[in-house]
Amino acid sequence: MQNDQTMQRLEEAKKTTSKGGEYWLAREIQAVLGYAKWENFRGVVSKAIESCKSGGIDPKDHFLGTRKMVKTGSGAKVEIEDIFLDRYACYLIAMNGEGSKPEVASAQQYFAVQTRLQELDRKQVNDQERIRLRGKLREATKHLHSAAAGAGIQNFALFHHAGYMGLYEMGLRELKIKKGLKPDDDLYDHAGRLELSANEFKANLTEQSIIQKGIKGQEAAEKEHQRMGKIVRDTIKKEVGILPENLKTEPPIPSLPTVSKPKQLPES
Repeated sequence: MQNDQTMQRLEEAKKTTSKGGEYWLAREIQAVLGYAKWENFRGVVSKAIESCKSGGIDPKDHFLGTRKMVKTGSGAKVEIEDIFLDRYACYLIAMNGEGSKPEVASAQQYFAVQTRLQELDRKQVNDQERIRLRGKLREATKHLHSAAAGAGIQNFALFHHAGYMGLYEMGLRELKIKKGLKPDDDLYDHAGRLELSANEFKANLTEQSIIQKGIKGQEAAEKEHQRMGKIVRDTIKKEVGILPENLKTEPPIPSLPTVSKPKQLPES
């Protein structure tokens, strides 16, 4: 009974932003979790923030401090502290609360389940986006091959090697070793969204450049492919601060199931 009541109160305390995001207010969560004094609950919040930091996550992405005016018993207005919390922040608070409190135990169960559902949802969205981007890269590569053939390319292996050298500053074999892939693994099937987009952009840039500049011959086309790869590489390095060869690999795309969004997970 206590479990159901706590979960219902947590649902009732949940608020939604204009864009559909979910959040809670610490003062309201305090009451639901059975903490009478803000000072005591604020200590739990501090522990949750430290847990967030220790996990390598910026607390500012999940805990947002605010101030608000409230009336006292005498009718006077005073300013008090409050904190906007997303679901992950609430999960950490519940996990750092007093487990002996039945309300805290119920909240731990509630936010653990909800947070896991959100993680699964985000993973599914990421997987489906990777599948979409992989398809776009295949199309871009087809168009690039057509333009390269028109330029008189005879050795496509060398042409593609030039592209790898521009974007990654290493050949495909060396790149797979660096990324921990097997020789027969498909690089793009293990690439994340940014890496897939970068390779698609490189292919599109090279195709258009070959056509518009009327580039002809193996050597000239290779140089242009490498140059475009370097442009994309420099852009990623400047704007994101990471080199393409250091982008992490992901599970192979062919093994990813096509799944629908969990119905029990609210839009966020």
